[in-house]
Amino acid sequence: MERIVFLDRDSIQADIRRPDFPHEWRDYPATAAAQVIEHLMEATIAISNKVSLMADSLARLKSLRMIAVCATGTNNVDLEYCRAHGIIVSNIRNYAMHSVPEHVFTLILALRRSLPGYREDVRNGLWQKAEQFCLFTRPIGDLHGSTLGVIGNGTLGRATAKLGEAFGMRVLVADHKNAGTVRPDYTAFEKVLTESDVITLHCPLTTATHHMIGAAELKKMRPHALLINTARGGLVDEAALTIALKQGVLGGAGFDVLTAEPPRAGNPLLDLDLPNFILTPHIAWASRNAMQIMADQLIDNIEAFIRGAPQNRVV
Repeated sequence: MERIVFLDRDSIQADIRRPDFPHEWRDYPATAAAQVIEHLMEATIAISNKVSLMADSLARLKSLRMIAVCATGTNNVDLEYCRAHGIIVSNIRNYAMHSVPEHVFTLILALRRSLPGYREDVRNGLWQKAEQFCLFTRPIGDLHGSTLGVIGNGTLGRATAKLGEAFGMRVLVADHKNAGTVRPDYTAFEKVLTESDVITLHCPLTTATHHMIGAAELKKMRPHALLINTARGGLVDEAALTIALKQGVLGGAGFDVLTAEPPRAGNPLLDLDLPNFILTPHIAWASRNAMQIMADQLIDNIEAFIRGAPQNRVV
């Protein structure tokens, strides 16, 4: 009989149906690093959203045959170990294709129209003291006719680009940084930096993309440009971004991710109290609809594995 263990059940708020084959199921609200082996000792299938499953732990889990990642990113799993030892790894795909792009444009619109600043002004009584019916204390910009630079051309990047087009934006899709040649329908990374009014990140975090946006890249962006990151915190040098925002090098930024989450040791972006910066706690993906799609696909992946036809395989 299969033994299925969900290591961090509280990370997803959705109804999870049970698989249609004989099994034992155990939920843990969360699992600390020191508890991984204990929780998975007899498991044949492990479900993890963000709990790390690295070689030192996996080597002691002799019964484990599958890791069902309850997310798209798999940087919390030692894929090389799994490949070498025949452990199947599947992930979730395309579940947040509406939730994330909508969150991206929530951030863009709030920043471009200076909503956080205007809300602050109203709360501070400035409108009440105005000499006319409206208050002009902050810049307001339209998206129509501006340029959206999209870095990362997967499902989320393409869906975000489509929304940009619906707003009447010119969309540039960036090719890889330092690419020798630019592919058809792509734009050179440097050109995207210099020509975009808004840049939004939708690429995975790898050794090649770590700090792909740093001090040098921020200086190349337009001084009124917005930087949006709903992908991974490590894509951007957060210290450099903090300095750029404080010095007025950049028009603003909207972030849903940080390098370490939760940021128990602090982060320079947490201390920013600026009207042109918005930080949300990694919830761009987390609409109720998106989480239910994730939950359903999670069980689909497990059932497909048991049928001998794994789907959404990473390894």
